[in-house]
Amino acid sequence: MVRGLFTSRLRVVATIVLVLTGSVAGALVTGVVGAPSVAGVENRFGAVNESRTVVHTDLHVRNPNPIGVRFGGTTVNYTVAMNEVVLASGEKEGIGIESGNATLSFVTSMENERIPEWWVTHVRNGETTRVHVDARVRSSLLGRTFAVPQERTVETDVIGQFRSTEDRPVRADSPLAPDPVLIVRETDARWGAVTADRTPIETRFVVYNPNSSPYVLTEIGYEMTMNDVPVGSGASERAHVIEPGTEEAIDATTAIRNARLDEWWVSHLERNQVTDLRIDFYAKLELPSGATIRLPLDALTYTETIETDVFGTKNATAGAEANASAEGGANGTTDEGTDDADEEGTNSSAATPTPTDEPTDGSAPTDDGADGDDGGLLSALAPARAGN
Repeated sequence: MVRGLFTSRLRVVATIVLVLTGSVAGALVTGVVGAPSVAGVENRFGAVNESRTVVHTDLHVRNPNPIGVRFGGTTVNYTVAMNEVVLASGEKEGIGIESGNATLSFVTSMENERIPEWWVTHVRNGETTRVHVDARVRSSLLGRTFAVPQERTVETDVIGQFRSTEDRPVRADSPLAPDPVLIVRETDARWGAVTADRTPIETRFVVYNPNSSPYVLTEIGYEMTMNDVPVGSGASERAHVIEPGTEEAIDATTAIRNARLDEWWVSHLERNQVTDLRIDFYAKLELPSGATIRLPLDALTYTETIETDVFGTKNATAGAEANASAEGGANGTTDEGTDDADEEGTNSSAATPTPTDEPTDGSAPTDDGADGDDGGLLSALAPARAGN
C-alpha cells in the first residue's frame, strides 16, 4: 500500500517536471519567454611566458527571463584570430545563464609560436591586422545561435620614421681622418619581400663626402633589437667609393629573424603592449692612407616606439568595462548581438590586456589551437550574476 502510494507520487512529480520543462521550452520557442542573447565580449591578456599567453574573456549575456537557464544543449564556441591566423579556440557545453545581466568568465591560452606567422601577414598587409574574436552561444533547444559581431583593426608604423632628409654628420673621432668624415643627407626604408623566416627592410643612405680625398666604405653593418631582444644583425660586403665633393646612394638590407618574434612578443605584453625598436649601424671606412677604421654610425641610429591595443581595452578600468557591458555593449561595439536562427554564422568579436595568472608549460591553461576542442580553453567557465 505504502509502496504503491510512493510510486504513484513519483509519477505525479515526474509528470509535473515534464510538463514544466515542456512549458518553458515551448514558451522560449514561441517567444512568450524571452531568449537569452549575447550583449558583448571583453578580452584582456593575462600572464605570458616563453611559450604561452593567457587570454581572459568575459562574455556578457542577457537573460530576460525571471529565472536562470541551464540547458545541456547550450554551447559556447570561442575563436581568436589575427589576419585569419587562428591563435586560440575552444568549446564548452552545458552552461548556465542567470536571470538578468550575467557574465560568463573563462580563460584560454594561445601558443606564442604562432606569432611569427601572424607577423608575416601583418607586414604583408601594410602593417595592418584585423583582430577577430568570434564568440557565440548556441542553443540546440531553441535552434538558434546568439553572437556579437565585433572586429578591431590594429595598425603600426615600424619604419615610417626612418625616412629623413636631415643632414647628419658622421664623425670618425680619430687622428687618421678629419671630422666630419662624411655627411648623411638622406635616409629611406621600405619593407622587402617578407618570408616565413625573414622580414627584410630595404634601407638607403645618400652620403656626401665634404673632404678633398676619396673614401671607400667597405662594409655597412647593423644590429636590431626590440625591447632589448636581438632580432637581427648582419653586414653588406659591397664597397662604395665616395669621391670628394660628391654624393653616393648606398643600399643595405637589414632583416628581422622571424624565429625571434615569439620571444619579442613576451616582452611586448610584459611592457603593456609597448615595444622600443632600435637599429644601430656601423661602417668600415678605408682611408686614403690605406688604413681601415670602424665607424659607429650614431647619427643613423634608428629608434621607434611601437604601441598596440590588440583587444581595445588596454586602458579601460574594470569598473568602466562593467558599466559598459551593463549598459549594453563593450567598447562601442554592437550591443544587441545577432540572433542567427538555425544558422551557424561567422560573426566576430573583439576587446583586451593585463597580466594575471601565471601560465606554466604543460599545465595551466591548455589550448588546442585551431581544432575547436575544449582543451582547457573554457575550463574556468562559470556564470557570475551581474545584476537584474
